[in-house]
Amino acid sequence: MSSVPRPALAIIGGSGFYDFFGDDAITLEVDTPYGAPSAPITVGDVDGRQVAFLPRHGRKHEYSPHTVPYQANLWALRSIGVRRVFAPCAVGSLRADWGPGTVAVPDQLVDRTSGRPQTYFDNGGIHVSFADPYCAELRTAAIESAVEELPMKSSGTMVVVQGPRFSTRAESRWFAAQGWELVNMTGFPEAVLARELEMCYAAIALVTDLDAGLEVGEGVSAASVFEAFERNLVPFKKLVRGAAAAVDGTDTCERCRVHAGVSLPFELP
Repeated sequence: MSSVPRPALAIIGGSGFYDFFGDDAITLEVDTPYGAPSAPITVGDVDGRQVAFLPRHGRKHEYSPHTVPYQANLWALRSIGVRRVFAPCAVGSLRADWGPGTVAVPDQLVDRTSGRPQTYFDNGGIHVSFADPYCAELRTAAIESAVEELPMKSSGTMVVVQGPRFSTRAESRWFAAQGWELVNMTGFPEAVLARELEMCYAAIALVTDLDAGLEVGEGVSAASVFEAFERNLVPFKKLVRGAAAAVDGTDTCERCRVHAGVSLPFELP
């Protein structure tokens, strides 16, 4: 590995992904105009290619979903050469037949967050296409990397809520009534910030629980979510590694280049 790595692919890991590489990884301290990212970026080897890894919540899970420095995270990754990002995450299921241990590669997103900085363009009249929020090429790589231990769903709509609380039963039933399949707390603004920086981005979602409106009893608890994620972590990491190894190309795909013909108020890193 070069002494100054320039990885084209990154993984932004959530719960359970704090140590994606072994001791031979290189650590990069990166600062940005938006402050420091959640943690130093590590760069390691996946099937002979350099891959960057950034723990979304910090190395010790010190950031709650609504306090993650999303702008700094994506900016830092692009500044070291990253153009493609996989985003494994834990999700609740809004469908009784998508139980814990199911993996879904969503194709749509609904934002129900509030107050999170969600753009790099507070001036300049810049508007990016976001009709299809996830990169088709990365989604294909993830879907084709399915492992037999985890049932795979090749599409789905993920609604992102503010957190850190879980949904009420009424909210959960409302989301399910819209035909949405997954609920999560970190998928936005991560996806749109990647698009603004012209980075390919795809979420890979591991179901850890049935959301509150789909079950009786006490509803979702943090302990049960972490336990379910940990129980399926080994095959889930195998799937994510397989997706990283399967990505063809090292630059942003044409569909995720959204600033063609537009004069930006600053240069992208």
